[in-house]
Amino acid sequence: MRHFGHIAPEVRQRLFYREPCEFDADSPARLLSTALGATLYSPATRPRLADDIRKQAARGVVSMVLCLEDSIGDEDVAAGEENLVRQFTDLAEHAREGLPLLFIRVRTPEQIPDLVRRLGTAVELLSGFVLPKFTEERGIPFLEALTAAETASGRRLFAMPVLESPELLFRESRVETLEGIFRAVDKYRERVLALRLGVTDFCSSYGLRRASDMTAYDVQIVASVIADVVNMLGRADGTGFTVTGPVWEYFRVQERMFKPQLRRSPFLEGQAEELREALIEHAMDGLLREIALDQANGLTGKTCIHPSHVLPVHALSVVSHEEFSDAQDILRPESGGGGVLRSAYTNKMNEVKPHRAWAERTLLRAEVFGVANEDVGFVELLAAGIPG
Repeated sequence: MRHFGHIAPEVRQRLFYREPCEFDADSPARLLSTALGATLYSPATRPRLADDIRKQAARGVVSMVLCLEDSIGDEDVAAGEENLVRQFTDLAEHAREGLPLLFIRVRTPEQIPDLVRRLGTAVELLSGFVLPKFTEERGIPFLEALTAAETASGRRLFAMPVLESPELLFRESRVETLEGIFRAVDKYRERVLALRLGVTDFCSSYGLRRASDMTAYDVQIVASVIADVVNMLGRADGTGFTVTGPVWEYFRVQERMFKPQLRRSPFLEGQAEELREALIEHAMDGLLREIALDQANGLTGKTCIHPSHVLPVHALSVVSHEEFSDAQDILRPESGGGGVLRSAYTNKMNEVKPHRAWAERTLLRAEVFGVANEDVGFVELLAAGIPG
């Protein structure tokens, strides 16, 4: 699979200076953690789940979570498990190429070995498990169960812990909780693909819900948690993990209080004013702003609950030609001694040592999401990726 693989080759050639690379479930973990992109969640009880997965893959989705936790009722868990086994078997019996990375969000550690056993040979389609309300105390049994299931099945399985517990939110317990989470995920580092933020649960602890024209970063208590998670778990010194962006809850706006947040000029230049109006109508202006703030705050990819959110995440993940040029200059062998370089775009300084970690992350993102041509921006990428 590859990002933007659902659009025609000649269109990709027009859009990209360097096209996104191909990858699969057996690719290196470092590459996969960036390649997750917009991870689409779906309830495990959907009766045509296998067809849904194929359809979303054809539209550019490369990672999905099939949920047995909050998205379904307590009384539906057993039926959801049975449905997952049936749907995985269906997928395994037909063409497997192009399927997204598939993860199951479980409720209890015991579900992990049980589901792996019940999946049988169809476990080859499973990339891992999403672990809810993760703390050191609650998380270790999940990680132990995943390790045992991996050994029993012979299949590499990743964990994606969700950071959403009240202990992480409350000031008096936050640092201790984060230290415990680090101990747990560091011990099982080779199995932890990414850490996911459960911002909806954070808000629920205070009876909050952000509006469609506000981002997670406008809710200060949430923004403070994101900052501390990145501070302690997302460092670029080799000790950190990929941390993914929070879910965006909206996909259509009935009424708005504030002005739209999308400037008109980029869309006029791309002759895409209708696209701008559609994005505003469906609350995508707030989503686009939150994606940009995710990236500025050290987050990679995003949890998504609606297919329309996938393309904006991927379009804004493409590396611009300017970013690519700067990153390459910073990492040139002759720049290894440090110093300051003038950007080839003559609009900024590139300080070799402080910007090295940024440049390395940028080139990894460039490998996965591609590098846009000089005259291509997010408007063109959005417009090209929308199904005709």
